[in-house]
Amino acid sequence: MNRNDHLPQRFKPNLFMYNYKYENEEAHWFHAHRGIEILYIYTGRGEIMAENQIYPIRDHTLVWFQPYQLHRVMVPPTPNRSYIRTNLTFDPSLLEQYLSVFPLMEKFFRRMWKGSLQMPVFYDLQDTLIPDLLEEIDYSTNNSTAGTEENIGFLMLQLIRLLQKHMSGDLTEVSPLHSRGGSHAERITEWLDEHYKEPFSLEVLAAAMHLSPYHISHLFKEFSGITLSEYLMQRRVREACILLANTTKPVKEIAAEVGHLSPSYFSQMFKNNKGISPEKYRRSIR
Repeated sequence: MNRNDHLPQRFKPNLFMYNYKYENEEAHWFHAHRGIEILYIYTGRGEIMAENQIYPIRDHTLVWFQPYQLHRVMVPPTPNRSYIRTNLTFDPSLLEQYLSVFPLMEKFFRRMWKGSLQMPVFYDLQDTLIPDLLEEIDYSTNNSTAGTEENIGFLMLQLIRLLQKHMSGDLTEVSPLHSRGGSHAERITEWLDEHYKEPFSLEVLAAAMHLSPYHISHLFKEFSGITLSEYLMQRRVREACILLANTTKPVKEIAAEVGHLSPSYFSQMFKNNKGISPEKYRRSIR
């Protein structure tokens, strides 16, 4: 059952959508959302595909889908077992006002929002407070009183905090970026984010960083785990997903906008990254 009728103005549909503990015998979904989607599975068996990686579904699994991330949920009918889950989809900007006073948690959230996640699936959460928090969010969405929005925001912060602890066990796990090389890698990332719409030149980047091209490439791969070309492709595809989802611009125009790419090269790059064509991706957005 969708609880959006009870939400305060700031949490209206398309900004905050909550479906608590609903049940089906099976499910087959293939789509993406404009916001972050948190899927908590109480019971179920099947598989989830995200960014062309397959993850098994088990009881008490939480999945974090980033904005515009294409994903497929496949739960076949299983005797004596239902698919019971909670879905929470929200605009990540809603949490920014609450996170501003928690710099470490804010950095973690931004990585979960925009970063490259090695694994978006969390298992064996039945002994954490996450199921209780989801129940509290359901209670808040059904009791529209003064302070409801603030209470939901506080519960969301607790949820982010629990995921942060579950992922690392160390709230300062981003420490590699405090090293000199990590600082360079952060500056390189910022440069790529600023200039990804332009034809890429390693020499221009190296000159801007006052480092050699070889040092740039080696350092970035060491600290990010991917090459400059891979990061640039991911950044361009992410921007293309936003344009495909929110505009009617033709693919040719989007290809030019995200890097002066030819339509054929752009379509191939997009399909290699997402597994489907730009046109099919546009139809998958909810």
